[in-house]
Amino acid sequence: MSIKGRIHSYESCGTVDGPGIRFLVFTQGCPLRCQYCHNPDTWNLNSGKEVTSDEVFNEIRKYKSYMKFSSGGVTISGGDPLLQIDFVKDILKKCKDENIHTAIDTSGHAPLDKIKGIIDYTDLFLLDIKAFDRDIFKEITGVYNDNTLKLAKYLSEINKPVWIRYVLVPGLSDNLEDINNLAKFISSLSNVERFEILPFHKMGEYKWEELDYEYKLKNTSSPSEKLLKKVKSIFEKHNVFCNSDKKVI
Repeated sequence: MSIKGRIHSYESCGTVDGPGIRFLVFTQGCPLRCQYCHNPDTWNLNSGKEVTSDEVFNEIRKYKSYMKFSSGGVTISGGDPLLQIDFVKDILKKCKDENIHTAIDTSGHAPLDKIKGIIDYTDLFLLDIKAFDRDIFKEITGVYNDNTLKLAKYLSEINKPVWIRYVLVPGLSDNLEDINNLAKFISSLSNVERFEILPFHKMGEYKWEELDYEYKLKNTSSPSEKLLKKVKSIFEKHNVFCNSDKKVI
């Protein structure tokens, strides 16, 4: 059986979205509207290209030798793949049938009961936590973070490997009290293999202009080294080691 879905693009030989060399599938559609999003062209679920899960898997299997050689695999990103969960599940199942390592890059903004349907076919979750405080999270994304934190806790309970990512944006996600609370939350999880601080950049600003979207961060700069160092020290105080393969204790 093959299921139809919509994708934005593919990328071969990725090296940052999971272990080893990755084949990336960028699905179309996202429920969040992050102020710093560098792919706003993935937001609209009705855009992109309609394909079947068989077609996607046929693209993936072309790179199987690279994945095997590098201990890599497939990462499904977006947009947010959880918006097309049946389509994504079928791709993941096909990958697992051929022993291809699978990862999902998501904000976790979906009901947990729906996400549980893909967990058995997902080896690694790349979970983007934009903020710990509900209101700050909503200011950044337009939605609350209840589902995100619920998923993080559940994945810890079942010991499913997770990499957590946090985008540091001056004036938006740099509240030190909230960062401290996020660090405490992450330190309570038992399954976090990697934690990454991603400094804000404006590489996607031109896409906002092309789409005639208002880009509120025109005058926002990348975080200074001083701020990065301060934020890293807060996480490390809670034994959350940033941008490192060292496991969280």
